[in-house]
Amino acid sequence: MRRIAIVGLVAVALLAACGRNADAPALPSNARVKATATGLVLDRTPWWPTGFDAYQLATDWSVNVGCGAQVDLNAYFSAVPARSLTRFNLFAALAVDKKTGRADFRAVDAVFAAAARHRRMVLPVLTGGASPCEGDMFKDRSWYRSGWSSLPLGPHGTFADWVDTAVKRYRGEPSVAGWEPVGEPEPADCTAAGCTWSQRTCAADAPKVLRSFFDAVGGRIHRLDPGRLVFSGTTGGDQCGIAGDGYPLVARSPGVDVMDYHDYPDDASPTTPDTLAARIAQMRAVGKPIVVNEVGLRAGSCLSRDERARSLRARLADHRRAGAAGALLWAYVPDPRPDQCTFDIGPDDPLWKVVSDLAS
Repeated sequence: MRRIAIVGLVAVALLAACGRNADAPALPSNARVKATATGLVLDRTPWWPTGFDAYQLATDWSVNVGCGAQVDLNAYFSAVPARSLTRFNLFAALAVDKKTGRADFRAVDAVFAAAARHRRMVLPVLTGGASPCEGDMFKDRSWYRSGWSSLPLGPHGTFADWVDTAVKRYRGEPSVAGWEPVGEPEPADCTAAGCTWSQRTCAADAPKVLRSFFDAVGGRIHRLDPGRLVFSGTTGGDQCGIAGDGYPLVARSPGVDVMDYHDYPDDASPTTPDTLAARIAQMRAVGKPIVVNEVGLRAGSCLSRDERARSLRARLADHRRAGAAGALLWAYVPDPRPDQCTFDIGPDDPLWKVVSDLAS
């Protein structure tokens, strides 16, 4: 048994080393996660992933500008249960030395190394639709049409260049459940510099623009990392590009394997027609699974953490019964603010027990 364990660890190390060679050709598929019409499979076993959105994992104040507080990676990955999933920001800005402005992957490498060491699964998000921690530039319709392949992001080049760099570097990692190109993509047009939701318009061709974007970028990822899943990152409601029939149009892209839905019961309108049940029905017709990759409920000064845990335990159970293929909680932070009303989930939050129970 000891010899087998050592051989297994060597194999994992070799896979990780291959994943860090950005010039290596595309590898044969070593993807551990597969998608069915209604769910996900991990290591050939049905998988209903649950865990946390932990966007801050690649923050390292000694290296990069960061995105939130710094996390003890070993403590985090040793605490999350086996067969859980962690979604985190793998933004280009987090692979840059803040002093020199040059490419520096140490902080991001550390995330994958810790995940592999503890044998936990991760879902990297390559950029955000509103560019949090990347200058807060809203990605508008022109970006999804052509800007993604023409506008520079810094030392890593365009977003297309960043996709190539990131996927080639980490495609050999055994912890990668899939890739999410953009968190909450929305190909709207801005009417003012701030481009808040009230300062946006939505062109009639927005669904087609978003579909074409996924055809190109999702296809690019599939070629670079054969067999690995691409997640849509979509919010799932009536946002520009996915409202109504736009959602299944995007879902039918060959560059998308799993559709997303984000659930914030505090903020949701009970009268919107674009509910999770409607989206699940649409995905049944398309033949692809849908995951609720953000479920957030505020607690602290406005609601006790225990009450939140009870409420979200029931909500996730409802999502599972309805046919969602998994659900992640927004958001883990190492420095929660219990005296404020926030989405913070700290290291000792009762929601950890919810995740542990569901993962098992």
